[in-house]
Amino acid sequence: MDSDGANPASQPCVLLIFGASGDLTKRLLVPALYNLACDGLLSENFALLGAAMDPLTTESFRQRMSEDIKRFHTRQAFDQAVWDKLVSRFHYTRAGFDDAGAFQKLKAEVATLDREHQIGGNVLFYFATAPRFFGLLCEQLDKAGFKDGPGWKRIIVEKPFGTDLASALQLNIDVLAHWHEDQIYRVDHYLGKETVQNLLAFRFSNGMFEPLWNKHFIDNIQFNVAEAVDVEGRGGYYDSSGVLRDMMQNHMFQMLAYLCMEVPGSLDSHAIRNEKAKLLEAVRVYTPSEVARHVVRGQYGPQLGDKGEIVKPGYRQEKDVAPGSNTETFAAARFHIDNWRWEGVPIYLRSGKALWKRGTEIIVEFKKAPQVLFRATPIRELGPNRLIFHIQPYQGIEIQFQAKIPGPTLRLQPVNMRFGYGDAFKASRYTGYEVMIYSCSHGDATLFSRGDLVEAAWRVAQPLLDHWKATPAEFPNYARGSWGPTAASDLIERDGRRWFELLTEDVLKKVAIFKDGDPLFLSQVILALRPEVVKAGHTIIRKGAMGREMYILVRGEAEVVDEAGDVLKTFKDGDFFGEIALLMHTPRTATVRAKTGCDLVALDKTSFTRILRDHPQFADSVLKIAKDRYDLNIESEALLSDAGRR
Repeated sequence: MDSDGANPASQPCVLLIFGASGDLTKRLLVPALYNLACDGLLSENFALLGAAMDPLTTESFRQRMSEDIKRFHTRQAFDQAVWDKLVSRFHYTRAGFDDAGAFQKLKAEVATLDREHQIGGNVLFYFATAPRFFGLLCEQLDKAGFKDGPGWKRIIVEKPFGTDLASALQLNIDVLAHWHEDQIYRVDHYLGKETVQNLLAFRFSNGMFEPLWNKHFIDNIQFNVAEAVDVEGRGGYYDSSGVLRDMMQNHMFQMLAYLCMEVPGSLDSHAIRNEKAKLLEAVRVYTPSEVARHVVRGQYGPQLGDKGEIVKPGYRQEKDVAPGSNTETFAAARFHIDNWRWEGVPIYLRSGKALWKRGTEIIVEFKKAPQVLFRATPIRELGPNRLIFHIQPYQGIEIQFQAKIPGPTLRLQPVNMRFGYGDAFKASRYTGYEVMIYSCSHGDATLFSRGDLVEAAWRVAQPLLDHWKATPAEFPNYARGSWGPTAASDLIERDGRRWFELLTEDVLKKVAIFKDGDPLFLSQVILALRPEVVKAGHTIIRKGAMGREMYILVRGEAEVVDEAGDVLKTFKDGDFFGEIALLMHTPRTATVRAKTGCDLVALDKTSFTRILRDHPQFADSVLKIAKDRYDLNIESEALLSDAGRR
């Protein structure tokens, strides 16, 4: 457990967790402490005291945590010796939050642990509870005399910090009535992700990008937080929250502040948080009419089968959700930052549940180069350069630019330079809470929100809540497993732009011929995908025509129809068709027609063959799949040739 010297261990402290019997403790806090211990970053002078209403003893608490850590630790191998040493410092006291006597017992127990472990009076209070208890806990700790004595005293509180502007203001009043602002650490676990922290490092340690970080070079910025999961049995909580409160007002606004804030005077936590506050205060607060124009909300309905039967329930059919609930499970918005750096640059935010893929990305789209130089070439339109921050599940940074395709004519294709955390660093996957506990012990508040930051974010979000409360919702308005309501596409297309849809390796691996591809091979396939937009009624592929492309349906619905026009099958967001055209030059076996307007991406045989030539190790796998799944006997030479090229 000794530190390797690269970083000092955490400061000595007693960690007093209120709500220690809950999910947060077993799923995230204890695994985070275990990770710190494994990496030599947890002080030897440390003890944990759990407090909750559950009738546990120290021994039964340790036993429960020992069972849970086997399920929730994030390391490749479990180190029993490290865990045994850590859990021996866990203690538990049953305590009701409204019981003043219980807090006196806690104070005595903390004093005992302080002496036993030579901690020096430092206490870190962790409120792993509902926000309605924050004010009461602060008052009880103050009355019990926890503020007295040597050492530092700090409090970590969990989100949500308020459910609207009024409640956030009141929470600040309640908490600060007993403790100072510099003792309060408002945690947002998203800021514990390495890829989010890297936003600051990327911006301010690379001189090649900061000169471009303004309205003169950047056309738009998109923040996407897509979740494939539904509310996962948390309908009772989610129905009083919604995606605006749960995701956008906190996590996404924090990422927005990091990406767009001005250069601070130093990396001191006060300097960074001051600039974040200035940025959020510069985000335009909308009037009701502006909310209607610039913001879209949605709620997922049931997923239907080909015969119209319900395959999976809609939000209103979820457990503990009101049958007529108007809680939003999706939101998309266009925001404006009214300062000199970002004037006129649209900032798009989009998040939702039960979508067709999972992924959190930030896309910085630069202004296009002038087309005039290419007027006498086959190139009809230049694509924009993009800088993409992959937050989760893939962690890395990608730069997309145009490059010439080899050959006698001038043709361009998007290519990329990609950095992946897993490729460059061999650290164990953290929960996101390690850096929060570690930083708080050192008094570093950089990654924590401040009272004025919370209030500034709520001032931007409050008009949305007010308008939605006063306006009827036409829910449900998107099917689960789709990309959300069509109004979200309309929102950005009115500006002459489109959401940049990042297809991931997970999506490609649903196609049999790609399922064994490695990340490099799949990234080349993703870059070769060509976007296409078709109107309702358009025939995408026609039976008997020679096939040259495979299609992935990004958004919309398409139908397989027979010669009489009868519908045989319906394709929806995330479905694919036409992949046999990548394997051999053969007539299409069916007709596919757009039922609605469709956004597709296409991969043509020429591009696939070129990629396969660069990665010949996958040719045998593709040939086997062609035989096993499609009953096609193809020679290797035929697969790697581009016969029939137009």
